[in-house]
Order: sequence, then C-alpha cells, then structure tokens
Amino acid sequence: MENETPDFSPTPVIDALETPAAPEATFAPRTDFARLTAQTDAIRQEIGKIIVGQTELLELLLTAVLADGHVLLEGVPGVAKTLMAKLLARTLEVPFSRIQFTPDLMPSDVLGTSVYRQNKSDFEFRPGPIFASVVLIDEINRAPAKTQSALFEVMEERTVTQDGTSYPMAEPFLVLATQNPVEQEGTYRLPEAQLDRFLFKLHVGYPTLAEEVQILSGHHAGLGSTNLEAVQPILSAADLHALRQQIRQQRVEPNILEYIAKLVGQTRAHKSLYLGASPRASLALLNGAKALAALRGRDFVTPEDVQFLAPSVLRHRIMLTPEREMEGSTPDDVVKQIMQQIEVPR
Repeated sequence: MENETPDFSPTPVIDALETPAAPEATFAPRTDFARLTAQTDAIRQEIGKIIVGQTELLELLLTAVLADGHVLLEGVPGVAKTLMAKLLARTLEVPFSRIQFTPDLMPSDVLGTSVYRQNKSDFEFRPGPIFASVVLIDEINRAPAKTQSALFEVMEERTVTQDGTSYPMAEPFLVLATQNPVEQEGTYRLPEAQLDRFLFKLHVGYPTLAEEVQILSGHHAGLGSTNLEAVQPILSAADLHALRQQIRQQRVEPNILEYIAKLVGQTRAHKSLYLGASPRASLALLNGAKALAALRGRDFVTPEDVQFLAPSVLRHRIMLTPEREMEGSTPDDVVKQIMQQIEVPR
C-alpha cells in the first residue's frame, strides 16, 4: 500500500488524512533524527559552558556544519567571534588550525610550498595550515587580494593545486572566517567571488542586558574561564559524514524549490540592487534549509526554514545601488522586502 512506502508520500498532510486517529504523528519525522538531535544538543551544552547566549548564532553555525558550508562571522571586537569559532571546532573531533591574516601574509603561508630536497634532488610539497578539517581565519579582510585569492580554489573545489599537482582536502573541510565591519584602516575588501563561496554571512551582535549581567556575574564569581579544555569533542569525522548523508535525503516539495528560485531570482530584478545573487545562492538556501529542518527535528523543508536563512545566505551576495546606500538601506532590508513580495507556498 502507499502508506507502506513513506519515502514516496508527497506531503505530511496526506499522512494526516490517512491516519486521523493519530494527529500527533502528522509531523513525526520518517527519518530518525534522534542521534542528530542528541549530538547537536550535546554540542550546544558544551559551548554553553563558555558562551552566554548567542543561541541563534549557534543554530546557524550548526546548520552550516551539517550543510557542508563555510561561514563568515562579522562583528565588532569583543563579541566572541573567534571564541565561538574555536569552541565549535573543539566540539568536532577533527584537525583544527588557525590562520591570522595580516597584510604581509603570502599565499604560500596559507596553502604551503614546495621545498627542494637535496638528498633526493627533487621538490617536496609541505602543506600549509589550510590543510585541516576546521580552519579558523581570523580577520580575513586584513590580507591583500593576492592572498585572499589563494582561497578561491580550496573553498570551492576542496583542492589545492601546486606545481601542477592537485592535493585534495580531507572531509570534512570547513572555513570559519571573522572580520571587523567597523575598522577600515589596514583592511582589504573581500572580492565578490570569495564572498560568494561562503554559505552564510552571520552578524555577531552584542549580548542582551540579562546576558551581559550573567557574563559579569560569572566572571565576578570566578566562573569566567575560557579554558577550551573544558569543552569535550562530540562529533567525529565519521559521525558528521553520516549525519550529512542523512540530511541529503530530506524531502523538499516542488513548491519549496520554486519558492527558493523566486526569492533568489527577484534579487536580479530588484530596483534597489546593483548586483543580484547567483544560482549558488539558491543551492545554499536549499542545502541550508534541509540542514535546518533536520536540526529542528523534521524530515521536510518548510517556507519558514527558507525565510529564516534567507538574510544569512543573501546579504553578502547582493549589492545595493549607490542611491540606496546613501539612503542608509542595508541588504537585509532589501531581502525582507523581497520576502514580503513573494507569495509563500502552503
């Protein structure tokens, strides 16, 4: 019978009609996310030992990890951008490296270099710090364009080409980059091609009054330690691979796919935008929404998942016209307008 092959059922609503005696099962996931939920909750608890608040930021970071995407964290100094990235890396039982970008950093300092071996009369490639599973790039906008462009291939194709030889990156491979939006001296604007390689651009804001009081109380009581050793690894590379495979099987209805395409397509025709988003943004929205739905215990994507992620996916992929910039508008304002104009599927 049809209800014996649930993977082919078109929508949860049909299930509800077929099983009216158990309405609570209407939205019960057909894929068992118990393991995913337990492990991500454990990650939240481990990071919560150090970080106060930032629950939405952490949910978006976990979404990016599950969706296999890179993240750009933007915020003023002192809001724990770097600390959050280091703690997230700590919860993953995979190799980690940190690269501090500076104006004198060269591409070989990131990717690696070939060293001549006199005893063998040949060259040996010595991998750089980019060869890790989680790479924290601190203040990415402080390196010049030559060094930033060295990240193009490795972030998109997950390989590094040196002297005609390609070296693949191990799975998983995740870049977490930070930047300060305020200070402009000694910084270089990231190329659009590099920004487009980030799945999300996340704004790290100030804590609320209650959260800041909690931070102060903890430090005053001697509990304000930032000892990373207190955070235990939760996910291994094999665990993360299994979770990602599970998420790829998420159900996405055709009307959701059309909704994503309309949202991204509207950025190319909006009068307030000089540059719209590419199809890579559509793929980012799709993959991110599938991961977010799994995080929230569902095996299907809803329009609310897409709407929640749209600002994080689109804000760094669109450019305002000079007139709108002078008026003080932001990319998030335009994304909000677009979401209000597009009919939400039901």
